[in-house]
Amino acid sequence: MGALSTMIKRLLFILCLAAAGVPAYAQDLVINGPAPNFRARTFDGRMVSMADYKGQVLIINFWATWCGPCKKELPFLEGYYRAAQDKNYGLKILAVTKEDSIPIDRLKPLAAQVHFDMARNFQGPYSVLNGLPTNYVIDRNGILRYAFDLDSLNAVLTPLLQQPMPADAAPGPTKASFAPN
Repeated sequence: MGALSTMIKRLLFILCLAAAGVPAYAQDLVINGPAPNFRARTFDGRMVSMADYKGQVLIINFWATWCGPCKKELPFLEGYYRAAQDKNYGLKILAVTKEDSIPIDRLKPLAAQVHFDMARNFQGPYSVLNGLPTNYVIDRNGILRYAFDLDSLNAVLTPLLQQPMPADAAPGPTKASFAPN
């Protein structure tokens, strides 16, 4: 009952934010407003930013290895990503670890299990809200949408993926292959 109550409170809070167009976080994030730029270094060393995902639907996912819900969510995101890739929906995922102190070699085996980019050293106004995992969804037009858990993620993503891709859409970064050590 407590988890359900917390989830309902979070949903009501987010719906109020979305309806009011007020900042979702103290650092100028506005639901249904332009998504601010960011930079991150992927596990294979590439720097990515908002421009790399132009015209794509992007999920920015914050996670940690010690986070139980994250361990359930990453495989779910992988399944969603692969299904969207098979149908050429233009979905990209950038999974950002909050554990910048863990050596990258310890994180690469986990990254080898997914087909989307994993990153660290994230720079930008996006941050963890109410705990991990936290997901931000950015639509094809660069507008920030937000889904805080797996249940609401599907409700937010489905209509966005059904929007046509603009002609000038960036292909989005492609995860480079690497073998875990």
